Amino acid sequence: MSTREAAIEAVERYFDSGGFREELAARVAVQSSSREDEHGKDLRAYLEELMTPRFEAMGFEVAIHANPKLPRAPFLVARRVEDPHLPTLFCYGHGDTVPGEEGRWKDGRDPWTLDVAADERWGERWYGRGTADNKGQHAINMEALRHVLETRGRLGYNVTFLIEMAEEMGSPGLREFCFSQKEQLKADLLIASDGPRLRAELPDMKLGTRGVMNFRLRLEYREGGHHSGNWGGLLANPAVVLMHAITSIIDRDGHVKLQAIKPERMPNSVRAALGNIEVVPGPDDPEINPWWGEHGFTAAEKVFGWNTFEVLSFISGNPDKPQNAVPPFAEAVCQIRFVVDTDPDTFLPAIRKHLADQGYEGIEIDGMRQEIMRASRLDPDHPAVAWAQRSIEKTLGVKPGVIPNSGGSLPNDIFLDLLGMPTIWVPHSYPGCSQHAPDEHVLAPLMRDGLRMATGLFWDLGETFPKA
Repeated sequence: MSTREAAIEAVERYFDSGGFREELAARVAVQSSSREDEHGKDLRAYLEELMTPRFEAMGFEVAIHANPKLPRAPFLVARRVEDPHLPTLFCYGHGDTVPGEEGRWKDGRDPWTLDVAADERWGERWYGRGTADNKGQHAINMEALRHVLETRGRLGYNVTFLIEMAEEMGSPGLREFCFSQKEQLKADLLIASDGPRLRAELPDMKLGTRGVMNFRLRLEYREGGHHSGNWGGLLANPAVVLMHAITSIIDRDGHVKLQAIKPERMPNSVRAALGNIEVVPGPDDPEINPWWGEHGFTAAEKVFGWNTFEVLSFISGNPDKPQNAVPPFAEAVCQIRFVVDTDPDTFLPAIRKHLADQGYEGIEIDGMRQEIMRASRLDPDHPAVAWAQRSIEKTLGVKPGVIPNSGGSLPNDIFLDLLGMPTIWVPHSYPGCSQHAPDEHVLAPLMRDGLRMATGLFWDLGETFPKA
């Protein structure tokens, strides 16, 4: 049978037979941590040994391109052109991961070995680095495309699939590469998967992302520590001064006091879209502190519609072996997550001016990542949004939520703004997945539903491709 239902039934059989689990296990086994130089060979192996043959088996032409800013992290572009006059779907994924953090996983798990654990509520949890972020998610989209092809014999549109290997470093080189290949990468719609659903039990779609900027604040007064009994009360303590400098930016309740790093207001359209979104922690999620964050905002508005300031780490002296000494320095790594209504290029100059105006001298402020991931947001009224909602509802029987942008960050602005395509992200993970931490995992039912959703979406594209 060459029907939508037949394609979805085929992908269900593939999952239930263990085929998808085996595929994901092979991907997890590649130690593709992009932050460590020694894994350069693994980054290339993921593309050459796993991705290339899988795409070629589906009739894609594959090319691996050099990264102009990070040579160890090349790009793979796979293209299937059925007819130059047909519209083109663009898919994206990243095969790199954060470091494995070996030895910190529960029950002695190896981060590079897929481990299946029984779960009373979800049936199975699959543990392994990259299961959620992002190997499992782009594997779902690849396998969905394959099952549509095998069932119908064609897609009914063209596909360009880009896989990068340095997203966990801020996607260095991706913007330059996409700009240089702008004509070749031109497409009519992006459908991709990354990040978690808002709630594990309900599907949703994100139309963009918040941006992210990491930076370091460092205050150093002198070389070496000095005995606190002899010098305490005479020597300025950089940790105390830096803490007060930070609290001049954000108060004890998480309210950002520095207006220059916040939007002037939240657009009415965004506030309306978020009016139906409820942030409800699941059993594996931390409890929300309702008193923390922007005053008068709902939980959804705080995380999806506004800017936030975080202190990711703070160090002074020797935390492992503290001495009775006034420390010579203090250093904090901070982060701003931001929406499209603010310009990240103004953040660090604004903080420098603020600290100077407040009399905090000598604090060095330096950006950390090679790239700033910028914010992006597709208009919720774009025809592709309602089309995707209908497709997912037809498959799962549940209408997915529409969130203007995710709370996390991805290089979506490159696709939406630079390449000019509408962008829809359909996540297949959940908030408690421990991505970027030990015990990263996915829930088996969400993987199965993800395969069903993606197969339905990619089938429906061949019937009616949404146009702006």
